[in-house]
Amino acid sequence: MIRTNLSTRPFYNERAVQLWLLVLVVLVVGATAFNAIRVIRYSQTDTELATRASRDETSASQMRAEAVQLRGSVDLKQIEHASLEARQANQLIDRRTFSWTDLFNQFESTFPDDVRITSVRPHADSKGQMVLTIQVAARSVDDVEELIRNLEATGSFSNVLSVEEHFNEDGMLNATVEGNYAPAAAKKAP
Repeated sequence: MIRTNLSTRPFYNERAVQLWLLVLVVLVVGATAFNAIRVIRYSQTDTELATRASRDETSASQMRAEAVQLRGSVDLKQIEHASLEARQANQLIDRRTFSWTDLFNQFESTFPDDVRITSVRPHADSKGQMVLTIQVAARSVDDVEELIRNLEATGSFSNVLSVEEHFNEDGMLNATVEGNYAPAAAKKAP
């Protein structure tokens, strides 16, 4: 190696090298500090998560034991009884509710041309069946009889009777027709 400097003024790059070494040392120390902080933070988080996981595992095993105990204490007869009562309640609800749209669609398809509806009143009888009271205006008794036959032919109506008939001053027959209405029976029939 040549130790002689041939320049007019000797210049050694020691300070620049020392400056670069200092910058490098500062970067290494900064990166080391950053990594040390991250390691400490992650180890704390890992400890917390491990504690929470063990607590959750303990809770899950307790719940599994409770579930096994509850399954053992379930009375199948009691469940079957409750299920039967729920089915009966649903049947009662289905029997009590009906669609006005379906009812009037059936009226439209079954009413003779010379019969008009003046009122419709649904109510439940003592047996829980839906009874419709329909007041109609017709030209003749034959039209009312045709209406009764048409209603019973749908399968939704049963025991349809004309309970009151009288002619008004215009010569039209005002009749009150009553019958049991069960729309579910018509749906089951086909």
